[in-house]
Amino acid sequence: MKLKISSIFLLVAVIALSAFKNPTKPVIYTVDAAKSTITWIGKKVTGSHNGTIALQSGTLNVDGKKVTGGTFTIDMNSIKDADGSAKLEGHLKADDFFGAAKFPTSTFVITKVAGSGAAVTVTGNLTIKGITKPLSFPATVAVNADGTVTALAGKITVDRTKYDIRYGSKSFFDSIGDKAIDDNFELSVKLVAKK
Repeated sequence: MKLKISSIFLLVAVIALSAFKNPTKPVIYTVDAAKSTITWIGKKVTGSHNGTIALQSGTLNVDGKKVTGGTFTIDMNSIKDADGSAKLEGHLKADDFFGAAKFPTSTFVITKVAGSGAAVTVTGNLTIKGITKPLSFPATVAVNADGTVTALAGKITVDRTKYDIRYGSKSFFDSIGDKAIDDNFELSVKLVAKK
């Protein structure tokens, strides 16, 4: 009888200890800024502008085959216009837009990745001009056989007025007419990360 009770206690102890074992820590992948791209498009009444902006650095937290978090830093002084307009690039870096001299970087910190398989919804906090707001968008994420992680987000919509970027906004200037610039701009992101 004592042997049976001892065996039961041993079994309970093993089960209890296995329930408290350390969970696996996510593996940190470093984003390859040279292989990653961020493109932007801004619309106005009379047309649109588009271009690129560089990722300065970034990491993705990967637990098994699932991305669970990440942090990204964007170089605001790297804003480029696809048409090569130095005037537009200068204006975008100026204080009435992104204020790149005072705020040389923007950041995005992933707080949640929801969904199963490759199609997920990414939620996080975007900081522009020192102002942080929540942001969610659909993305496709894959942990590849070659040891890399790729993430694609084709359309991330950002309301610039939430970050005190009011220049040319009809929301703040009623009489602006055909000089109005859409409050929203769009980003498309392709990330490549490796261990």
